[in-house]
Amino acid sequence: MKKNLQNHDYPSLEGSSQPIKFKFRLAFALVLSIVCATGFGLIGVIISEKHINYFDEAIITSIQGHESPMITCMMKVFTFIGGGIPVGIITILAILFLYFVLHHRVELTLLIAVVIGSALINTVLKTAYHRSRPMIHRIIEANGFSYPSGHSMTAFSLYGVLAFLLWRHIKTSSSRITLVVLSSLMVLLIGVSRIYLGVHYPTDVLGGFLASGCWLTVAIWFYQWLQEKRWERRKFGQ
Repeated sequence: MKKNLQNHDYPSLEGSSQPIKFKFRLAFALVLSIVCATGFGLIGVIISEKHINYFDEAIITSIQGHESPMITCMMKVFTFIGGGIPVGIITILAILFLYFVLHHRVELTLLIAVVIGSALINTVLKTAYHRSRPMIHRIIEANGFSYPSGHSMTAFSLYGVLAFLLWRHIKTSSSRITLVVLSSLMVLLIGVSRIYLGVHYPTDVLGGFLASGCWLTVAIWFYQWLQEKRWERRKFGQ
């Protein structure tokens, strides 16, 4: 029974005999989080200068230059998918899948923490930066501040953590590539939809990706570190 519990709760550490490689991954994750945080901070400084608005508005105008009823409908769908209710439904379905199908209860903590944490961090950052939304050509209306994009942060966090959790349960390279491509496309399209619909600047979306990338990397780093420590205690306790 103890062996089964190990397999269910510590899937990433089964047969682990490479502590150096594991520590390298933790170090890489930490560096990546610092890079994302630095990039986000730089954008935060740049948006205080009015000149960046011209750059942002030029990109918005270029993207909206392809406006059509069909594209608008598609962009509204992706924006809806990145909203609160669909994200909540997807998260609940993922929780049920992890718990009842894969029997990985510990992974639920990471999933829930990443999704909820992303929303809380976005609220704090938007309040801190107080950036107004673009006023060029809004196809839809949205309330609240603009930087960073909440949809972009949520999408990156949700689909990023799902890709991370599912990756280890997929054995073939082609399936893993498909997982990464589909997750990346979903995140990208949700971000682009916010620009196309006129409710976010491109730097809002990029900042959302970077902020979420930092948070997701830190969360995964801590999760992996904690799992390694628990696995070691259980191993030497036998």
